Amino acid sequence: MAGRVLGGRYTVQDRIGTGGMAIVYRGLDEVLGRTVAIKTMLPQYANDPSFAARFKQEAQAAAALSSPYIVSVYDWGKDGDTYYIVMEYLRGTDLKSGIRKHGALDCKKVAQIGSQIAQALSVAHRHEIIHRDIKPQNIMVLRDGNVKVMDFGIARAKNSHLTADNSVLGTAHYVSPEQTQGKELGPTTDIYSLGIVMYEAATGVVPFEGDDAISVALKQVNEQPLPPSQRNPNVDPSLESIILKCMQKDPAARFQSADELYHVLRDYMAGRLQAVNAVTSVMPVNTTTPISTKTTPIIRPADQTGAGRTARNQRTTARPRPTTATERARLQAEERSRKERKRRSLTTIGFILLLSAVAAAAYLFLGNAQSMRSVPNLLNLTQEEALNQIANSSFFERGAVTSEFSSTVEEGKVISQNPVAGKKVVKGTQIDLVISKGEEPKEAVTVPDLRNMTPTEAQAELAKFGLKGENGDSVFDAEVESGRVASQNPRAGEAAKEGDVITYHLSKGKETGEIPNVVGEYEQTAINSLHDNGFEVETNYDNSNSYDKGVVMEQSKTGTAEKGTIVRIVVSLGRASIQIPNVIGWDQYSAEETLEDMGFSVSIYTQSSDDEAGTVIGQSRTGSISSDSDRSITLTVSSGPASSGGGTSGSGGSSGTDEDTGTGTSTTN
Repeated sequence: MAGRVLGGRYTVQDRIGTGGMAIVYRGLDEVLGRTVAIKTMLPQYANDPSFAARFKQEAQAAAALSSPYIVSVYDWGKDGDTYYIVMEYLRGTDLKSGIRKHGALDCKKVAQIGSQIAQALSVAHRHEIIHRDIKPQNIMVLRDGNVKVMDFGIARAKNSHLTADNSVLGTAHYVSPEQTQGKELGPTTDIYSLGIVMYEAATGVVPFEGDDAISVALKQVNEQPLPPSQRNPNVDPSLESIILKCMQKDPAARFQSADELYHVLRDYMAGRLQAVNAVTSVMPVNTTTPISTKTTPIIRPADQTGAGRTARNQRTTARPRPTTATERARLQAEERSRKERKRRSLTTIGFILLLSAVAAAAYLFLGNAQSMRSVPNLLNLTQEEALNQIANSSFFERGAVTSEFSSTVEEGKVISQNPVAGKKVVKGTQIDLVISKGEEPKEAVTVPDLRNMTPTEAQAELAKFGLKGENGDSVFDAEVESGRVASQNPRAGEAAKEGDVITYHLSKGKETGEIPNVVGEYEQTAINSLHDNGFEVETNYDNSNSYDKGVVMEQSKTGTAEKGTIVRIVVSLGRASIQIPNVIGWDQYSAEETLEDMGFSVSIYTQSSDDEAGTVIGQSRTGSISSDSDRSITLTVSSGPASSGGGTSGSGGSSGTDEDTGTGTSTTN
């Protein structure tokens, strides 16, 4: 698969993961030049229409979801017999691996992760999509600490026509009781699974263990979890109550929406969580899972102990069993009489209590009617002004003072009061105040990646996160088409707040410039000049009779070109040198031909010698000379042994002397 191009656009690279029905590869989007994750269906499922339908459903479901906490789906398709989904490539680690490596997490971190998952689920649930497989393996923790929910492989939209193939059971350790029992599922099934994820993150272990998936699933239905604080004493009561409410067996007893859970977790992190439904704060433990060497005694009501049973037995055997009809009739009459006396006593007591209550009410009403006053209007007063007015009245008492965020009432002033203004109350009534903390801080969001978007696309993307866009100065960028976003500030992935302005810079395309003419300049000066103007340099060297050594004598191009273009220059090595071959001992014709081919002018002198006639016995120069030196060479050639008439000159002219025809030495000019 590696190296294959899917859809004519996505190059498959190395494998990064394998799931139940797909393999995930790292890949490259050749059009946009960005790294992506490519999920491909396993070959054994590609020809199964039901699996193909589910694979298509996953792509369509996830592509419809837009959230900073959900992995983005860019594209999907079929290439040959391969179905594929193209998603954003995430750099980080899954939550399961993080818990295995680091153990239990800090309570605030657990709440942060839980709130981000809840926000992701809220988006999915608004699209009527249930994830069905929330577990730490499907939660990717990014390098900035934020998370993204992955793998909607068994998610199902409520209006989906898939049936049997969509009944896949999620991992048993995280599955809800109703999912185990095959009941109809709703958003609360994801909330149950998220509760277990937070439980594991807070304690380092899952709440239910077993020998196999079936035994774990049965515990999800029948057993209550050990409270997290009994596994990790650092888990505070507020977070524990949130987790246990998520994990209620009855879906109606859980948080009813992911958005509700998100707001509770947000209040917890802000330190303003007041209370979670008390029924969830303590849950009875009925588990057979061994937790530790310590055991918690189970206290039973007295009538369930052996002593209680003995007492009941004693009371039962103390009364003699009637043996005759007369005796049984007598006992029944006594029992009826006893019950009647009890009924009359209760009626009398109830009547007395009723009269007492009526008398007390009448006393309070009549006795205090003259001293009742209307509650003053304290709204929009400062806290100090309101409290002073209560204290100075000598009629009312100061009650509880709490604070809340308000977008309409100035910080430090009264939002509401109890009792309300104008109500008639008795002396000593306490007035509770709620003071404004000002406008609630805007929620943090993750800045999206705008690179390669048009201005319109960038503005629309920012609007999804409640952010505003501003077009900054344009910049050169060789990798981004002119008119599209090349860079942004803050950068993608950084934290911002709703309403913040994100400045983006559009690309001007590739930058061009004038290539300077560097012929005649020394090598390093020429290289520096080309680099300063944004061009790359490739240097070659050659001899030259016209340029001094180290001087540029050629360059490949001048004029206007894209920055980064390679300019090739040729630097002079100076004048070339020529090596004169030593031809002594050669025959005359070979020596002459070789030297003339090298550009030398050859003169021949003959001289008698013991060498064979025609053999070169001397030359005027050897060694190395410059290319522009004198090219004349004189060769002395043997004419054979001397005759009585003495030596004669050859074709070269005058006769030579011993000095002229010696082997000589090479000279250079």
